[in-house]
Amino acid sequence: MTYKKENNFAFIDSQNLNLGIRELGWEFDYKEFRKHLFEKYSIKVAYIFIGYLPKYQGLYQNLRKAGFVMRFKEITKDNYGKVKGNIDAEMVLQAMHDYRRYDKALIVSGDGDFACLVKYLRRRNKLEGVLSPHPRSCSALLKKAAQGKLDYLMDARHIIEYKK
Repeated sequence: MTYKKENNFAFIDSQNLNLGIRELGWEFDYKEFRKHLFEKYSIKVAYIFIGYLPKYQGLYQNLRKAGFVMRFKEITKDNYGKVKGNIDAEMVLQAMHDYRRYDKALIVSGDGDFACLVKYLRRRNKLEGVLSPHPRSCSALLKKAAQGKLDYLMDARHIIEYKK
């Protein structure tokens, strides 16, 4: 297999990724996913944006070992005690902060809140694409903004599903 020589970065919305994969009913192999990002999209740096909870140190360690760069968001709880860790602003800020460091960006999410970032990157020829778990969980706004530069993780299940 020949690899592209591009220096692409991935910006991963961990909550959207996790919920989308869970909805598909299979377990995710982050090590294989990181390898897939490199081989298919030439991802040199893969940021994963995630809410921070001390009890998940093992998960964070495994993600680092797999080659992800962790970007934590302090979590809060709503009035019902549900954990909230919205990472949207941090992810957009990181993509813009690193804008000159990468050739193209891969946005891993199905969240329509990233449509403006996707449009901006696409118009400047800096969008590698959008990678969403599956069509049902991908916002119509994001699909429109990607203009055909859209892949689904469910299509790579044979590669990135955790095999026991």
